[in-house]
Amino acid sequence: MRAKSDKLRLGPNQLRKVKKPESWKLEGTDRIQAKPSLRPIGQERAVEAVEFGLAVPGRGYNIFLTGQPGSGRTSYALDRLRERAKGFPVPDDWLYLFNFDEPGEPLAVSVPAGEGRKLAAALDALLNDLKVTISKAFEQSQYEDAKAQHVKEFQEKAGAIMEGLRAQAAKHHFSLKRTPQGFINIPLVEDVDEKGKKITREIKEEEFEDLSEKQQKHFQSLSEKVSQKTLLGLRRIRDLEKELKEKLSRLESEICRAAIAPCLADVCDAWSENKPLSQWFARMAEDVIENFGAFVTSMRDESAEVDFTRYQANLFVSNDPKAGAPVVWETNPTYYNLSGKVEYESRQGYLYTDFRRIVAGAFHRANGGFLVLDAEKVLMNFMSWEAVKRLLRTGEAVIENMGEQYGSIPVSSLRPSPIRMNLKVVMIGSPYIYELLQYYDPEFQKLFKIRASFDVDMPRSARTERQMAQCIASILEREGLKPFDAEALSEVIEWASREAEDQELLSVELGRLRELLVEASAWAGILSPEAERVGREHVRKAIDHKHYRSSLYQDKLTRAFQDGVIRVDTTGTAVGQINGLSVIDLTDYRFGHPSRITANVFMGQEGVVNIEREVRMTGPIHNKGLMILSSYLGRMYAQDMPLSLSARITFEQNYGGIEGDSASSTELYCLLSALSGLPLKQGIAVTGSVDQFGNVQPIGGVNEKIEGFFEYCRLTGLTGDQGVMIPKSNVRHLMLKADVIQAVRDGKFSVWAVSSIDEGIELLTGVPAGRVHKDGSYTKSSVHGRVKARLRKMLKDNIRLLKTLDGGRKTHRNRAGDE
Repeated sequence: MRAKSDKLRLGPNQLRKVKKPESWKLEGTDRIQAKPSLRPIGQERAVEAVEFGLAVPGRGYNIFLTGQPGSGRTSYALDRLRERAKGFPVPDDWLYLFNFDEPGEPLAVSVPAGEGRKLAAALDALLNDLKVTISKAFEQSQYEDAKAQHVKEFQEKAGAIMEGLRAQAAKHHFSLKRTPQGFINIPLVEDVDEKGKKITREIKEEEFEDLSEKQQKHFQSLSEKVSQKTLLGLRRIRDLEKELKEKLSRLESEICRAAIAPCLADVCDAWSENKPLSQWFARMAEDVIENFGAFVTSMRDESAEVDFTRYQANLFVSNDPKAGAPVVWETNPTYYNLSGKVEYESRQGYLYTDFRRIVAGAFHRANGGFLVLDAEKVLMNFMSWEAVKRLLRTGEAVIENMGEQYGSIPVSSLRPSPIRMNLKVVMIGSPYIYELLQYYDPEFQKLFKIRASFDVDMPRSARTERQMAQCIASILEREGLKPFDAEALSEVIEWASREAEDQELLSVELGRLRELLVEASAWAGILSPEAERVGREHVRKAIDHKHYRSSLYQDKLTRAFQDGVIRVDTTGTAVGQINGLSVIDLTDYRFGHPSRITANVFMGQEGVVNIEREVRMTGPIHNKGLMILSSYLGRMYAQDMPLSLSARITFEQNYGGIEGDSASSTELYCLLSALSGLPLKQGIAVTGSVDQFGNVQPIGGVNEKIEGFFEYCRLTGLTGDQGVMIPKSNVRHLMLKADVIQAVRDGKFSVWAVSSIDEGIELLTGVPAGRVHKDGSYTKSSVHGRVKARLRKMLKDNIRLLKTLDGGRKTHRNRAGDE
């Protein structure tokens, strides 16, 4: 059996794929040409997808970049889009202007890139010119003389009409008198003054009351006639007043139009080819003429509060004419940050707004270019995803306050005119979010037709190692770090394989790579401040110290093992007991931890029962592995007889959940030991899943599991008989630490690779597994032979017991019948 054990034992060179420093044929990364950052390493599929998505102009060909954080997806997207945008035409500037016809619906007007700021400045200057020009125009004598002439003509005509009315009233013996309530008719009577001279005076009220009823009626009749004629005269005066106002208005309009024409001409000529803007200028001129009084007042009374904002512009989006198309990365994609908003100002307890408080969102700033969004953040913000879909579906960006849609009371607000959009959206998210959107949102496939998937690793070869070295050199140069020597560079390559958990792969998670480079450079500065380059020892120090910073929980478990609180035997043998291996994942750090698995077998019909499963501490995958274990027993030992046993398997001192099938082979070894009575070597820990035919299958976390058990063995003392048994198909995943490899090289620790249960049980017991004979039996001294013999004996004992119990029941029934 010793020869078989040696055959399964792995050599030190199989435990880690080493990159020889001399193979670089250079002294350090400072001799390597830095790799351009536009094309990430190992992401050819994603790069081609992005390039195709950028080349397709059709609607719906927006891009969704999937990948894990740290894969370089965001950096690549931004760099590539910015490079691409340089060759795109610069989009127009957008401004919002006051709508003179519908004040609640501001007008959106576009001008060539860079012209928006000029237009806004020109309107401000124009406003100042208009104030001065209009004020001066109405201070000139020509205006005052013309106005006085019109007023004089009106007064003469109105005076003549009034004189005629008074004469008409006097003819009927009435006096026409103006009061606050209007004109009234007062009867006139003849009288004699103190000198005895005849006069005509207004009748007094008491005198009118003393008149006879007939006389009163006579005066009233005459008064009505006079009043009718007075009304006609007053109507003619009102017509004259209206005519005067029209004349004055025409006069003021002519003077104002003549005054502002030179001011407007320069501005209008500069943007004469912009039809919407020309129409707005024409409407503005009419509004200025209608409200010329405000301009005059503002100049004559500096304390007067006059609002001229309607003649200004809100520079909504401004683009640099030399910068190419915009690339907007919105890191906080709330609804308002994306769609824009109308801001309000509090004035004496009231909310006030106007078109100048319309604020652009990321949609508007990215118009004509590219918008980059984080899918998870978009989905986390209320209504943001709906806003993105509406934009892509309609091709318009509409600014609406959410209060209009979701407020309990509709609130009137500005409704800016929508702006046509022409942009490509690039969303970045995890594969999980992409699948969720595919499944739950029927519009998603129509709007995001291009998927670019960023991988986490790439094949390891001399070519890709060189690409990785170029990438490392590029990061070091960009971060301003010390160069790495050849040994340090090799160590980083080996670390990348360890991160990928495969000797033939390299991790391309650039975020984690950058962390290692920064920390290794920092340790070089601490430990070797005079060194020109970072060495291997600095890279290892960075790796080890990162583990140290995160390994508090692991150290507590190790201390519990040292104190005897956690029992794990690393020497000797035991029946029905074996060391299994699990991985504890703390998200930012994971480590291997051995667990003692035990099994008991006794008479009964319950079959194999996992105690954790009975108390619901196991997951479905672990339960599946247990059922496969039962199927294996049936295939091996129940072809010519039924299985009749009760067995209990448990993970000792386990107080948490168990998931995964990586311990299914371990449980099977433990059960075979309990059935055969053969002790298992406690210095060998086991990992690996098993199928129904007894083939040992690969598992994850093989490096952490080996290193975890090695640490326990090191604490109790390495004997040379200890080690870990792994699936043969996991050999390519081995990238063990240097201390484990050194222990293997010194013969103090071993790693065995098995492909079947038979190989594993022989290694654990030192007894041949046994081959099946033609009659279905096994060699009696073999493991399988002992197991089958035990099962056959248990079956006979169960049958004998059942017969005894059945006979006792019949005797009891007969006695009861006799009685």
